[in-house]
Amino acid sequence: MRKICVINQKGGVGKTTTAVNLAAGLSRNDRRVLLIDMDAQGNVAVSLHHEVEKDIYDMLIDNADPGECIRNLAKNFDIIPSKETLTKADALLSKKGNAQFTLSEKMKKVKGYDYIIIDASPSLSILNQNALIYCDEAFIPVPTDYLGYHALKKIMEAIVTINHTFGTSTKITKIIPTLHDKRNKICRESLDKMRNEFYDMLSEPIRVNSKLKEAPKYGKSIFSYDNSSRGAKDYMKLVKSVINDEKGARSVEIAGPARAMAS
Repeated sequence: MRKICVINQKGGVGKTTTAVNLAAGLSRNDRRVLLIDMDAQGNVAVSLHHEVEKDIYDMLIDNADPGECIRNLAKNFDIIPSKETLTKADALLSKKGNAQFTLSEKMKKVKGYDYIIIDASPSLSILNQNALIYCDEAFIPVPTDYLGYHALKKIMEAIVTINHTFGTSTKITKIIPTLHDKRNKICRESLDKMRNEFYDMLSEPIRVNSKLKEAPKYGKSIFSYDNSSRGAKDYMKLVKSVINDEKGARSVEIAGPARAMAS
């Protein structure tokens, strides 16, 4: 089972768009996927027009069983949503011992998925520390502009610090260039710089595409909304590259039906 945190401290980088469409694309390729929203904005549920009942807050703070919070959206595709109550979670978790390991402890019972993908908030909160400690891999969406490149450096340093502080070994396995406009000089320059420095981790760019902005209005992934769009083609390339990496992933474990819970 691959556990992937989609994270960047900078907002507006296409993080939720990436998490939702990566999860949807993997599910369309016969992978069983659980998408967890750990951002208090609750954009996963908003993007997929899902009514929130019990959510990640109930699981982390009110001791709800994970099975009560998991909701099925489509074949092979489940989510644990969030909502604005999650804004209180950091303060409440900070009062606990080993607060950064709460998610890891709660998720021990969750089995039967090929991928667990976490949409993290744009911060380095206790919640995000939980997400990074639980996950084996980090995917970093980064816009191909000057500020995006510098934000990439900061989140990479932060992940190294968290690993050192908590004795974990989360690996940055994908850097995903987003909001790319090849007509723009700074976009081309930033992408070239990332290719030179991070060629072994860099995915193909996700191009600017209006369909990616429209899809959440209709509660759909880009594949359901417009499968012939540039956005769908770019995200399917990302999905295929993630699948191609499976043999090298340390924690792939194909087992059990989706949503199966250990007794």
